[in-house]
Amino acid sequence: MDIQVDICEGNRDDNSSNVVKIPERLLQREQARLDDAERRKEAKESHSVANENSEFFTKAFNRDRAAIEELISICSGADRALATQTLDEATAKTQQLQKFLNDSMMFLAQYELRQAQASLQKLQTSLAEKRDEALPKKKFAFRSRTKATEQVCDTVPATQSGETVIDGHTPAESSIGKVEETVYSKQCGFSNMDDMVLTKTAGEINKNDVLLSHLTNCKVRLFGSPSTLHIKNVSGCEILCGPVSSSVFVDHCSNSTLALPCQQLRTHNTTSTQVYLHVTSRAIIEDCQGVSFAPFTWSYPTLDEDFVVSGLDRARNNWTQVDDFNWLALGTPSPNWTLISEEDRKTTWEI
Repeated sequence: MDIQVDICEGNRDDNSSNVVKIPERLLQREQARLDDAERRKEAKESHSVANENSEFFTKAFNRDRAAIEELISICSGADRALATQTLDEATAKTQQLQKFLNDSMMFLAQYELRQAQASLQKLQTSLAEKRDEALPKKKFAFRSRTKATEQVCDTVPATQSGETVIDGHTPAESSIGKVEETVYSKQCGFSNMDDMVLTKTAGEINKNDVLLSHLTNCKVRLFGSPSTLHIKNVSGCEILCGPVSSSVFVDHCSNSTLALPCQQLRTHNTTSTQVYLHVTSRAIIEDCQGVSFAPFTWSYPTLDEDFVVSGLDRARNNWTQVDDFNWLALGTPSPNWTLISEEDRKTTWEI
């Protein structure tokens, strides 16, 4: 002990800095060890909380999904009034389930998220199919022109070729002169049209499912707040839509421009398409190439009111958050989608 004291005292003048630095290094090393231990503890606790949240989500999601499936099943054989009431309740619960999923995305693993999204999409498809089955669309035929039909034709638009358009559909010529038509059904939209300007008002689409299918070189304007929007087999189209309260599903879309706000966007088999997006969860693409994104820029006089009707959060827009289910390389951006540069973004739209 005396020798150690003498050495320290003998070197106090020449190596006084060393005498001070040794305990500092020890303190720093000890502090680093304590910090590392605290980080490991926090990580363990965070992992435990995430597991608990994930378990709670799975139980709640499956319970609510089963309740919706039960509502859908009891519509079989029910009268129209009961079926309408039950399906409306199932639709509202499905929208709530979609919101629950959106709010839970932050702690769900990718596998759990995909499973839940697939289950929800299947549920929405079943709901749409059951609505078509329980609430069949009305039909009517074009026959001889009477005074009543003349009055109807005077109130609906016509194409450039002079063909009458009712609810956005042109009656096809046929030997029997009949055409199937949707009249204010729960699902409305436009199908099988080329080179046309197509418009629906808020009164027609609010809280309804909207279907756009087999359109080529069309300009579509949807004012209001649909429940869901399905876009299938469209090419060279410009589709602008008001706030969609739940999901937008895009399938087989090419060389088109879409502008829409929604809770969730799922895009399949789509190429060379620009999407001006307001999404409160995340956008999902699968089997897509050349899809580009920018923030939603379309505006019209009643847009604010339609956002209120939809229930979407205008302050929350995750348009840059895109999940590519065909690209799982962590840390490497997907080559299937890009962001549109500011100078190339469209800010004005013809109406």
